[in-house]
Amino acid sequence: MEISNDVIDGLGPFFFYFALVLAVVFTMLGLSYFLGQKVSRPNKDLPFESGIVSVGSAQFRISVQFYLPAILFIIFDLEVVFLFAWAVAVRETGWPGFIEISFFVSILLVALFYLWRIGALDWRTQTQKRELRILAGPGGVVNRKEFKL
Repeated sequence: MEISNDVIDGLGPFFFYFALVLAVVFTMLGLSYFLGQKVSRPNKDLPFESGIVSVGSAQFRISVQFYLPAILFIIFDLEVVFLFAWAVAVRETGWPGFIEISFFVSILLVALFYLWRIGALDWRTQTQKRELRILAGPGGVVNRKEFKL
């Protein structure tokens, strides 16, 4: 198999762009190497973020209750892709497509209602739930008689 001259001529701009990108990259790396500071200080490798020096360990346990709503949000957010695809092809799908997407949305609503009923969307810990039950008073946040978890 032989490559024609037309294909090689068509790749000329690509090779020019590639060479230009390489020249910019190597120029930036070379300038930062030659113009950068060579002094190593003891605090240079310490983590520093937003003007605050880190204190303590970055490894601590967080309850899965905080991750579950985020995971559920991602799952339900991905369903928007299917809704968008249906919206793009709504004229071609007609009434059968509308019935199918209605069935799809109703399944999502049933799943969301189920997750809400079992408390999967509640971020509160058991201690916070217990304190919330106890909390009551005139003008208080929670009315003990109406609030149930």
